[in-house]
Amino acid sequence: MSEIPNAPSTHLLLVRHGATSANEQRPYVLQGQGVDLPLSDTGRKQASAVAEFLSRFGLSAVYCSPMRRAVETAGAIAACQGAEVQPIADLQECDVGRWEGLDWESIRREHPGAYRVFMENPAVFPYLGGESYQDVLQRIEPILTDLLNRHVGESIAVIAHNVVNRVYLARLLGLELRRARELTQTNACVNVIRFREGQASLVTMNADFHLGPVQQ
Repeated sequence: MSEIPNAPSTHLLLVRHGATSANEQRPYVLQGQGVDLPLSDTGRKQASAVAEFLSRFGLSAVYCSPMRRAVETAGAIAACQGAEVQPIADLQECDVGRWEGLDWESIRREHPGAYRVFMENPAVFPYLGGESYQDVLQRIEPILTDLLNRHVGESIAVIAHNVVNRVYLARLLGLELRRARELTQTNACVNVIRFREGQASLVTMNADFHLGPVQQ
């Protein structure tokens, strides 16, 4: 189909939340839906930095996961826009099941079989007792598509999570979903997605230059 001249574009600024103590410890531990930590001191600085960066864009709305780390990041962004934070339940992070609060080396040692198949194909094999990448994509993609259609010609921000962002970005890039874990999502990074004529495309991925010295 030929492009319609002057067709309006919608821009989705997909942000990962700022850091928590679980993100900062080494080795870091998985925080899915059960570990609902607030932002750390660094995370709050990251939230302020991304909020200041996005303040130059006129956002029509700010949506987020209902988890505390996402709500706090969204609050900083919304405050700079004079907007309200609008949580959406199904944007919460992947359910990582029995691996909640564990680091990857402990998971490999304690659950070798489940670890092996997950690493081979997380799109099919879920976190032990939790969701697969395909489960997460099926949960979040309709929400993001609805938001894009609802805000035609506008710019909106959605503050979500590592796995949530990666599976959606893999879809936009046309990657096999099992490869989504190869995509990097820095805390408080920004991904720019353009929606035009019913098609979403990735413009910028994992932009974090705005963080400067507060990068992890």
